Amino acid sequence: MNRRLVEKVDALLSKEKGAVSKDPGGKINICLVYPNTYHVGMSNLGFQGIYGLLNKRDDVVCERAFLPDERDIEEYIRTETPIFSFESKRPLNKFDIVAFSISFENDYPNILKILDISKIPFNTSERNEYHPLLIAGGVCCFFNPEPIAPIFDMIFTGEAEESLNEFLDIYTKAKDKFEVKKEAIHIEGIYVPEFYKIDYNNDGTIAERIPLNNAPEKIKRRYLKDLSLSPVTTAIITTEAEFSNMYLIEAMRGCPWNCRFCLVGHIYSPIRKKDLKAIKTEIDRAKEITPKIGLIGPSLTDYPHIMDVLCIEGVDFSITSLRASAKSAELVELLKGHKSVSIAPEAGTERMRKAVNKKITEKDILDTSELVLNAGIENLRLYFMIGLPAETYEDIEGIVELVKKVRKISNRGNIILSISTFVPKPFTPFQWHPMESLDSVKGKLKFIKKALRDEKGIKVFHDVPKYAHMQGMFSTGDRRVFGVIKEMVKTDDYRAACSKAGADMGFYIFRERNFDEMLPWDFIDAGISKEKLRDEYMEALKV
Repeated sequence: MNRRLVEKVDALLSKEKGAVSKDPGGKINICLVYPNTYHVGMSNLGFQGIYGLLNKRDDVVCERAFLPDERDIEEYIRTETPIFSFESKRPLNKFDIVAFSISFENDYPNILKILDISKIPFNTSERNEYHPLLIAGGVCCFFNPEPIAPIFDMIFTGEAEESLNEFLDIYTKAKDKFEVKKEAIHIEGIYVPEFYKIDYNNDGTIAERIPLNNAPEKIKRRYLKDLSLSPVTTAIITTEAEFSNMYLIEAMRGCPWNCRFCLVGHIYSPIRKKDLKAIKTEIDRAKEITPKIGLIGPSLTDYPHIMDVLCIEGVDFSITSLRASAKSAELVELLKGHKSVSIAPEAGTERMRKAVNKKITEKDILDTSELVLNAGIENLRLYFMIGLPAETYEDIEGIVELVKKVRKISNRGNIILSISTFVPKPFTPFQWHPMESLDSVKGKLKFIKKALRDEKGIKVFHDVPKYAHMQGMFSTGDRRVFGVIKEMVKTDDYRAACSKAGADMGFYIFRERNFDEMLPWDFIDAGISKEKLRDEYMEALKV
């Protein structure tokens, strides 16, 4: 075990409040892994919540591991140091279960990098009884786990607050891994990938999914009925997380607006809102540790108790973003003194916002922007998306014109544009739509930056279009994309990885899918009608 790497982990541990240390003897030993750095992983409420949930069980000891910082990965490889848990410094391959919490598709290659350094074979078929059981959960497992399906013995499809405990009850009684899997398929929301055979047509599309070992044809997405009963809370506070010394509290799941590009509004349904009493109890607990509290929810403007919560004294609240609406006026008053407030117009024209079902007007955007800027808030962040279905260059020009109108409202504060490239997501009306070419996206970004270059107090930031393309491939890909992910252990160039794996990138991201085509994620019952999604898509294209 490399001394410098151990000392670095100990330095991070010394800044934490809330880490759990247990005697591993006689318990199920689980290492919970976040496939990105400590800084990112410790700001993820889902990861924190599962850590706390598992450690509440007397028969479980749960420890943590992360992708090392880029500069440290070479040291792990050079010194042949396996990735080890923070709490006991045990290598991953010494645990009974290694559980990955996966929130972002572009972290898929990191899963294999972690397994590679840990000397754990990538494929389920290559592992035996002496290797840990590999399981996965997190939002990526809700909508299309197929690109990473060959890695995992078991995948939790949907919210795991209930199914995780049901699985562990089975695990304690099973004789071996195969029996665990055979029993686990009877738990709603658990998917065992090796129990399914996939056949393909000559054109590359999926012909058939054949269940084996009495596995169900469909996997029903699991969800918690009452959010106020959720055990998911912030377990550990640290200065070294992206949200430094902040206690995260989830106020609601799901979004009432159902924008056609947005995954959250479709896979977190039905909408659930935590009751005020439950929120206040969490806030009281948080205030004993830190005054900084982050409220989590996709549309907090629509949380019915938001005013009551933000009026609680002795707390420095942070919220994800405001919806551009009249209701935001009161909230802005309560957020005075904050450095940054975000709103998401998403598109620059009324036509384009109608196409994506955004349901806000230019007046809503300008009125909310005026409130934010006049409140003395330092930064107004505006989120836009380009490359959307039915988009024209007039819509791109509309982004520029809208931002200029916002700037004319007030000279106070900075306006920060955050521009992302459209990525089709499963279980949304745009799941059939192709992505735009790299040259087209780059051209639009260049136009926006040039048009706003001389405007004072405006900054433009955007994602890297090629990484958006990679995300698109991982978001909508099938099991054959796993070959690309394997190649990315050796290279960060996903296009070169596609070439080496013999994968046709265009097939996955530049091809409009047919409505009668079997999609890789069709085996998941997310409670959403495919016909309704198709009708919504056709409505968008008519605008």
